[in-house]
Amino acid sequence: MEAAPALRTFSPSSSSSAGARPCRRVLAGPASRRARALAAPPPPRAVASSRAPLVVSSPPPPPPASSGSLAHAKVDRSGRFCSPRAARELALMISYAACLEGADVVRLFDRRISARREPGYVFDKAFLLSYNHMSFGGGPLEVGTEEEAEKLTSQNEKDSANEAEVLSAPPKLVYNNFVLRLSRELLVAVASGWDKHVDIIDKIVPQAWKDEPVARILELCILHIAMAEMTSKGTPHKVVINEAVDLAKRFCDGGAPRVINGCLRTFVKDHVDNSGASQPAESKA
Repeated sequence: MEAAPALRTFSPSSSSSAGARPCRRVLAGPASRRARALAAPPPPRAVASSRAPLVVSSPPPPPPASSGSLAHAKVDRSGRFCSPRAARELALMISYAACLEGADVVRLFDRRISARREPGYVFDKAFLLSYNHMSFGGGPLEVGTEEEAEKLTSQNEKDSANEAEVLSAPPKLVYNNFVLRLSRELLVAVASGWDKHVDIIDKIVPQAWKDEPVARILELCILHIAMAEMTSKGTPHKVVINEAVDLAKRFCDGGAPRVINGCLRTFVKDHVDNSGASQPAESKA
């Protein structure tokens, strides 16, 4: 069987405080930190000093009191992530890393899955219960005092450390077999439809994105994953679009969620037939 094509088209080659005095500070959202965390290959042992620079935003809402129970739908009885959203997030992590490395997405996924762990490495599954797939980045946050800024900074340090542990842990410790299988199927679909979807994406994304593709790798990967899922898995278009927008809210900055929403609606309208199959790119003027 011929190897899947590499993701080549878009491949790229806090300040200290002094007392609790009134002030007006604007603190950025967390999306950039999460994007950098996605790109890093998982080390055999998560190290706090390897985290991306901290940015500050309002903390996510506290988890419900029953978050440690099995009713918490994001983990199964083995304590691993079990939702389709986790599979899409893992597929995005691998796609993004493959673009940065110029690697084949499926081979990179297989390599990450089969990577050996350092002897003695232990992953605390409590990190999974604190991990929030619905923690979205927002606009800059204005605070009134240095004390508020320090409190939010401290919360973000905890969130950043938790996300770094989860995203850098060996996938088999984090995701159950369903998630690993679905993620790999999505990546196979991304690779097989890559060239066709590149042509479509070139027609539907804003000119500003085409002018700076290296700065839009994450957004373009989200589009590829969503298009591949629509055309290969038969997932309802509305579900795929909502999931793609949520990924953009979580990992991208600015107006990316709105643009991705519009691009995918155009893709469905102009390039997907009623059965969910992608139409030939040349069939549309």
